[in-house]
Amino acid sequence: MPNWGGGKKCGVCQKAVYFAEEVQCEGSSFHKSCFLCMVCKKNLDSTTVAVHGDEIYCKSCYGKKYGPKGYGYGMGAGTLSTDKGESLGIKYEEGQSHRPTNPNASRMAQKVGGSDGCPRCGQAVYAAEKVIGAGKSWHKSCFRCAKCGKSLESTTLADKDGEIYCKGCYAKNFGPKGFGFGQGAGALIHSQ
Repeated sequence: MPNWGGGKKCGVCQKAVYFAEEVQCEGSSFHKSCFLCMVCKKNLDSTTVAVHGDEIYCKSCYGKKYGPKGYGYGMGAGTLSTDKGESLGIKYEEGQSHRPTNPNASRMAQKVGGSDGCPRCGQAVYAAEKVIGAGKSWHKSCFRCAKCGKSLESTTLADKDGEIYCKGCYAKNFGPKGFGFGQGAGALIHSQ
């Protein structure tokens, strides 16, 4: 078809694109009506486009077609998909078996279904209730001082022998002892 107006050619339909209807992306020009995902046909803009060679996709379809494959990719947390990607030209091979990424997973992780065990109560700690302190995962309700029961934060705790304490209880029980300690700055203790 002749290019009568001398405009640039659309990257999708190859017809002339004039300024009023032009969308530019990675050096190519498109009609606004042609600037659609090649798979799902959603309208694209500068924040939703992903380019692969001469093809344009929405970020979701691009991720499904060219992104990493496997558990946890492409659909968001907590989503189970049975889509094998045939519509995107992905060939799925039957007989692919699931192999854990870490075949030497700890006994505790195997026991509680892949979640960490709380050091205080020993029960499974899931993401919605997890607090990390002293290098371990705790339930929010278990994340308390072992002596006084005060609720802790990662900045207000001290740990000793796998237990966590508030800084006050830690200082009283495990801090330095003797003359000049424990009474406050400049205090003298007279003992007879």
